[in-house]
Amino acid sequence: MIEITSKDRCSGCYACANACPKECIKMISDDEGFWYPQLDMKKCIDCGLCEKVCPIINKWEPEESRVTKAMAAINKIEEIRLKSSSGGMFTLIAELIINQGGVVFGAAFSDDFKSVHHISVDNTYDLEKLRGSKYTQSRIGNTYKQAKEYLESGRKVLFTGTPCQIGGLYSYLKKQYNNLYTQDIICHGVPSPMVWKKYVEEREKEYSAKTKQIYFRNKKSGWKSYSISFDFVNNKEYMKVHREDSFMRAFLSDVCLRQSCSNCSFKNITRQSDLTLADFWGIQNVLPEMDDDKGTSLVLVHSKKGHELLEKIEHLMITKPVNIDCVIKYNPSVVTSVSSNQLREKYMKRIKTESPDYLASKLFKMSLKNRIKSILRRLGIISMLKKLRN
Repeated sequence: MIEITSKDRCSGCYACANACPKECIKMISDDEGFWYPQLDMKKCIDCGLCEKVCPIINKWEPEESRVTKAMAAINKIEEIRLKSSSGGMFTLIAELIINQGGVVFGAAFSDDFKSVHHISVDNTYDLEKLRGSKYTQSRIGNTYKQAKEYLESGRKVLFTGTPCQIGGLYSYLKKQYNNLYTQDIICHGVPSPMVWKKYVEEREKEYSAKTKQIYFRNKKSGWKSYSISFDFVNNKEYMKVHREDSFMRAFLSDVCLRQSCSNCSFKNITRQSDLTLADFWGIQNVLPEMDDDKGTSLVLVHSKKGHELLEKIEHLMITKPVNIDCVIKYNPSVVTSVSSNQLREKYMKRIKTESPDYLASKLFKMSLKNRIKSILRRLGIISMLKKLRN
C-alpha cells in the first residue's frame, strides 16, 4: 500500500487513486488545500498497484536514444495567439488531434472559477476551456481512466498537463500506445487550490459580482507584463500586472506552492512527454526578430511522435531552432526546482484567516524602483515611451 512519509514525495498526480482496483484510495485535501491519497484499509487488498504506479517511487529514466530539440514558435493565426498565454501552439496541436477524430485532455476552470480540474474535449469549440494558463493545481480526477478507455477504443488522445501529471498517466497506463500523444509544460510550481479559491472570492467581494471570465497573462498591456484580469457579470473588469496582484506575488514568491515543487522529480531537459510547451523568456535576446511582445512559445520536441505532430502543422506556424543552453539560461525552471521560501510556513498558516490582499501587503515589500514603474504604467507613461521609441 502507498504511504506518504514526507509531503515533498507526493505530487498529487492521482495515479494511485486511478489504479486502485477496489477504489479504496481517495484524494483528500490537507490543511493547505493540497490533495494526498487516503486509504480505506477495510477495502484495501494490499495488491501493491498504488506503489507500482507512483511516478515518484518508480522514477522514469530516458533512453539514450531520446534527444530533445528546441525551437521558438508562433501561431500564424494572430487571433488565437492573442487569446493564448504565449505563442498559441497548444491550439494548433489540439485542433490537429480533434480533426483526426481524437480527444484532448487538459486543465479547465470550474463553472464558478474557484477551482481547476482536468476535462476532455472532442470539438474545437470547447478548446477555449483548455486554452491559457491556470496557475493553481488541477484536479486529475478519473481522467487517466477515461484516457485509457479512449485509447483502447482506438481513438487518438492528446493528454496535456504538468510533468508530474504526464508521469502519472504513463505510470498508470503501464504500456505504450501508438495513438497517445502527450504535452507537458515547463512548470514553476503549483499553487494551493485553497489559496486560489480565497483569492477569487476576494476579487468577487471587491467588485460585488460573480466572475464571468479569468485571463492569466492578459496581453492588453503586453505579453511580458505578466498580468491577470477578471471579467465580472456586472461588466466590471479587474486587471493588474503581476507585481501589483496579491495572488501573482504569492505564486512568484513561492510561498503557496506544493511542498513537492521544491523537490521536483520531473525537472529534466528530456521529458516523458512528446512535446513541452512554455513561454520563451529571453526571446528578445535570443531571437529579437521573433519578439513583438504578443507572445512567443518555446517548444521542446522529445520524441518521433512529437516531430510528426509538428510536421503536420508547420505551415501554420513560424519557427526557428534554438540552442538548448539558451533555453536553460532564460528558463531555469526546465531543470531546477523552486527554492523553498522561508516565508512559506507563515504565509500558509495566516492565509487561512487573513485575506490574500492584506497578507501580501504585509509580507511582500515592493522595491522603490518597481513602485515607480507601477505608477508610471498606470498613468500610461511607459506604453507612451515605448511607442515613441518604435
